[in-house]
Amino acid sequence: MRHGRKNRTFGRKANVRRGFIRSLAVALISHGSIKTTEARAKELRPYIEKMVTKAKSGDMASRRLLRARLGNQETLANQLVDEIAPRYADRDGGYLRITKLPQRKGDASPMAVIEFV
Repeated sequence: MRHGRKNRTFGRKANVRRGFIRSLAVALISHGSIKTTEARAKELRPYIEKMVTKAKSGDMASRRLLRARLGNQETLANQLVDEIAPRYADRDGGYLRITKLPQRKGDASPMAVIEFV
């Protein structure tokens, strides 16, 4: 039973799921917005928002932690600290917006766009 387990599993094992969320995060940071399913967007939002909050400090330790969470991609970690985080210096949270879209035609799964505010 799933008592107390809040995260979605997406039918994947834990290590595959971590890589999956990481690849969604990399796509969102590099493109600014992505179109995905609603469940994926809802699972991605707290992951990215915690990283943006960490990036606001801008010190070396947070850069290293962000780089580790983004699959050792230093350019994306630097982009998060130098470009994205300063936009939200006066904001305490809510850096992302999820906009619902019509259902996907093939399997009728609810779609959404997740983007930086």
